[in-house]
Amino acid sequence: MPTIAQAISQLQSQGLDLTDSRLLLLHAVGQARAGRAWLLAHDTDLLSEQALTALSRLANRRLAGEPVAYLTGHKEFYGLNLQVSADVLVPRPDTETLVEWALETLEPTPHARVVDLGTGSGAIALALKATRPELQMEAVDFSHAALAVAQGNAQRLGLEVTFGQGSWLSSAEGKFQVIVSNPPYIREDDEHLPALRFEPRQALTAGADGLDDIRTIIRQAPVHLLAGGWLLFEHGYDQAGDVRGLLAAAGFSDVQSRRDLAGIERCSGGRWSPTPL
Repeated sequence: MPTIAQAISQLQSQGLDLTDSRLLLLHAVGQARAGRAWLLAHDTDLLSEQALTALSRLANRRLAGEPVAYLTGHKEFYGLNLQVSADVLVPRPDTETLVEWALETLEPTPHARVVDLGTGSGAIALALKATRPELQMEAVDFSHAALAVAQGNAQRLGLEVTFGQGSWLSSAEGKFQVIVSNPPYIREDDEHLPALRFEPRQALTAGADGLDDIRTIIRQAPVHLLAGGWLLFEHGYDQAGDVRGLLAAAGFSDVQSRRDLAGIERCSGGRWSPTPL
């Protein structure tokens, strides 16, 4: 049997990067919450036959393109350890840009009512609630399976979020200070879709130009936003100008975009300022 250090080296020789190799090995030996320090302290330990078999299966799935988060069943997001499954998108660091922007708009508004549309794993809603516990946080998803994942995360983390099943704002009641969403935004013929084949297709694509769901939310949002409330989206790397145009055409003001960690305009939003009668 190989040692832990040898097993990691073997995974790298098969084509896995160092980070993935470490995460998969920790999962295979039942130390998923441990980190690099544990690996260094146990680098000469021999793997059991059971752990080696599990590691081999995990490595083969990763080499086939399956995300590590689906293999280990969890993903870190905004300091939270979220459980994930193939029923939800894997939370990505770029989405933290959307969380930061939402928190910025909420700074002067304690106890605000906020809704996260297409919540998936609950990442955005739970990050907002964890940072601002006084928020009246709600989250919506069309998928019952996704809602089950999000509700499980909320319960495990002890965060009070109201969950609802529905299509965007179609079943929402009342008005919100902020509507935030990371909706499907990939074009149906996008060349990157094959690389995302393990993630739920309904959470990825939105029509010929990828903007169908964003259009629907923009159309529904005005009657559900308080005066001065914000509508904030994550979108594709090349969609910022189009989304700003849709928001402006719908009557939103202060329309702007925010850049992600790579400097790409990843989020766009605007403030609802209804015209006085």
